[in-house]
Amino acid sequence: MSNRQLVRRSVLSGGAAATLALAGVTGRAQAAPLPAATVAARRKFFGTANVAPSGAVRRDRVILSWFGVTNFALAIDGHVVLLDAWVPRGAYSNLVPTSPEELAALRPSHVFIGHGHFDHAADAGEIAAASGAVVVGTAAHCDQIAGQAPGPIRTRPLPLTAVGARTDLRLGRRVRIMAIQHVHSAAQAPDGEHAPLLPPPDLAPVLTHPPTVEDLLGLLAHQTDQEGGTLLYRFQVGRFSLLWNDSAGPIRDHPVVVDQLAALPRTTVHVGAIQGFGQLTNGLRDPLDYVRAVRPRIFVPSHHDNWTPPVSSPAAGYEQPLRDGLAEIPAATRPALRFIADPTDYVRPSRLTFPA
Repeated sequence: MSNRQLVRRSVLSGGAAATLALAGVTGRAQAAPLPAATVAARRKFFGTANVAPSGAVRRDRVILSWFGVTNFALAIDGHVVLLDAWVPRGAYSNLVPTSPEELAALRPSHVFIGHGHFDHAADAGEIAAASGAVVVGTAAHCDQIAGQAPGPIRTRPLPLTAVGARTDLRLGRRVRIMAIQHVHSAAQAPDGEHAPLLPPPDLAPVLTHPPTVEDLLGLLAHQTDQEGGTLLYRFQVGRFSLLWNDSAGPIRDHPVVVDQLAALPRTTVHVGAIQGFGQLTNGLRDPLDYVRAVRPRIFVPSHHDNWTPPVSSPAAGYEQPLRDGLAEIPAATRPALRFIADPTDYVRPSRLTFPA
């Protein structure tokens, strides 16, 4: 039996241990060159200088490439994975410069799901079926995505069923992953700390990139997708750590989550959602609560782009309110802001490349 067969068997089997082994397929130099389409996709998403002719991604960089909402391609220690899996389209088409087919061509080993709503997971089944990636999330996420996939896929349901629950995983030998169940964004009564934030809608993409019938029907078909729980992930390799949450709920009402985050060592980079239902009444209060608890050195906002106008609005409307909110955090724990904006920072790896 080959090493790769052993890897696949270990992913498909295994019990509900406190630490779950996640096998990767890109942790070491590739035994043989990857297909030309994979090399091209990886160079597009991670930068030509960071991808060898074989398709292997350099291990001394952590690289994120944003393709809308909270969806990122991530290269870490040579592994290629996806954080959420939906290319924004339906309200418009061909604005975000990629496709599910190109994401599958990256040959991700895993797709990590933060929650199951369409803007985070609608393409996960298609990508997993085409690439062989393992879908990681709650049992509800995995069931929903498997039911939508055009063919059989591999899944890794995590034993998380309550807010504050935590599990630990590994990606290959060196990348440690922690997953915590937290809470989705929600509108609450205003508490007066932050004014409501309602940036004006922008319908320009609908006019400049009108939707195709196929994309519009696809968007409508996923409107009933369920949340299935909301997960936060923290990746650690060496002294570098990356924390990613694709929604920001009222964690001040869930001290167990705040305590979990505050107990972690200070995170290097925090990629966090800032758009959500909470902004309708309390502005950026809830996202800033995550930042205060995590104490990152660098904060990267997400879920703040014009992914489904007129429900959404461009990232530019969030920049100054976010800067004002971060300024309220004491200087000792205030992160540097690495702001990304649509559409110029879609699939722009140079913006989010970090030494590992």
